[in-house]
Amino acid sequence: MSDKEKTVQRLSVFKTYKLYVGGKFPRSESGRVYEVTDSKGNWLANAPRSSRKDARDAVVAARKAFGGWSGATAYNRGQVLYRVAEMLEGRRDQFVHEVAEAEGLSKAKAAAQVDAAIDRWVWYAGWTDKIAQVVGGGNPVAGPFFNLSSPEPTGVVAVLAPQEPSFLGLVSVLAPVIATGNTAVVVASEKSPLPALSLAEVLATSDVPGGVVNVLSGRTAEVAAPLAAHQDVNAIDLAGADEVLAKELEIAAADNLKRALRPQPADEVDWSVTPGIERMTAFLETKTVWHPTGSLGASGGSY
Repeated sequence: MSDKEKTVQRLSVFKTYKLYVGGKFPRSESGRVYEVTDSKGNWLANAPRSSRKDARDAVVAARKAFGGWSGATAYNRGQVLYRVAEMLEGRRDQFVHEVAEAEGLSKAKAAAQVDAAIDRWVWYAGWTDKIAQVVGGGNPVAGPFFNLSSPEPTGVVAVLAPQEPSFLGLVSVLAPVIATGNTAVVVASEKSPLPALSLAEVLATSDVPGGVVNVLSGRTAEVAAPLAAHQDVNAIDLAGADEVLAKELEIAAADNLKRALRPQPADEVDWSVTPGIERMTAFLETKTVWHPTGSLGASGGSY
C-alpha cells in the first residue's frame, strides 16, 4: 500500500467560543448558545448567549478591577494598551479571516479594517498620559489659592459595540474607555461577535488585568437591559443600539444618573475616520482642588 493510500483523514477541530469575565472564560450561566452565520447564511460557530446573571457577574468583576486599573499610572496604562496592539499584530491573519467571514468582505477590505483597528489601538495607547494635559490644568482665580482641575475615570462603563464594523467599531468604543482608567463590560456585535470573543483571548494573554475588560455575547437588547438598570454601572455607551432600544436604555440608565453616550445614526458614522478625544472625555469626571497659597518668611511673599 502506497503512502498516499495510507493517508488518514482527520476531523476538523472546531473552536469553542466563550465569554470573558474576570480574566476567565466561562460558558454562559444559562448554558445557551446561538448560531453565528456568515453573510451567505452559512454556519460559522456557536456563540454563548449571555444571561442577566452573566451581565451581573461581569459588573462585579469590572468593579473589583477598577481600583487597581484606575490607580495605575497613565504611562503604565499606555504600555499595557500598546502590548495589546503588539499581540493583535501577531494574530492579524486570524482577525482578517474572522472579519471577512462575518461581514462578507474581500480579504483586502477585511485586512484594511483590521489594520485600522490595530492602528487605532496604538493611537489610544499614546493618549493615556496626554489626555490630562488637554482637559486638566491650573485655573486662574481671584484670591490666594491654587485651583487645579484634573480628570478622573467615571468607573464601570457598559459598552454596546457597533453591529458593524464588527472589529474596528469594537476597538473604537472600547479602547478610549480603558485608556482613561475605566473598566468595561462589552456587549459584542450580535450578528458578528466572533472578532470580539477572539479579542478577549488577546486581552487574557496580554498585560491587561483580569476584570478590566469583560466581553459578553448574545442578544444585544437582552444583555444591555440589566446593564443599563444596574446600580453599580456608572456609564453606558449606546453605540450598538438602534434608536428604539437606545431610548429604552437611556430611561433605565437615568435611575442612577448614569452617563449615557447616545448613538449616532448608522449612515452618519464613519468609523474609519481618525477619532477625536470625545469618547475619552465622555467617561471622565473633573476633580477640582483648591489649595491656599502660603506666605514665605518675614517678607510676606507668597507662592
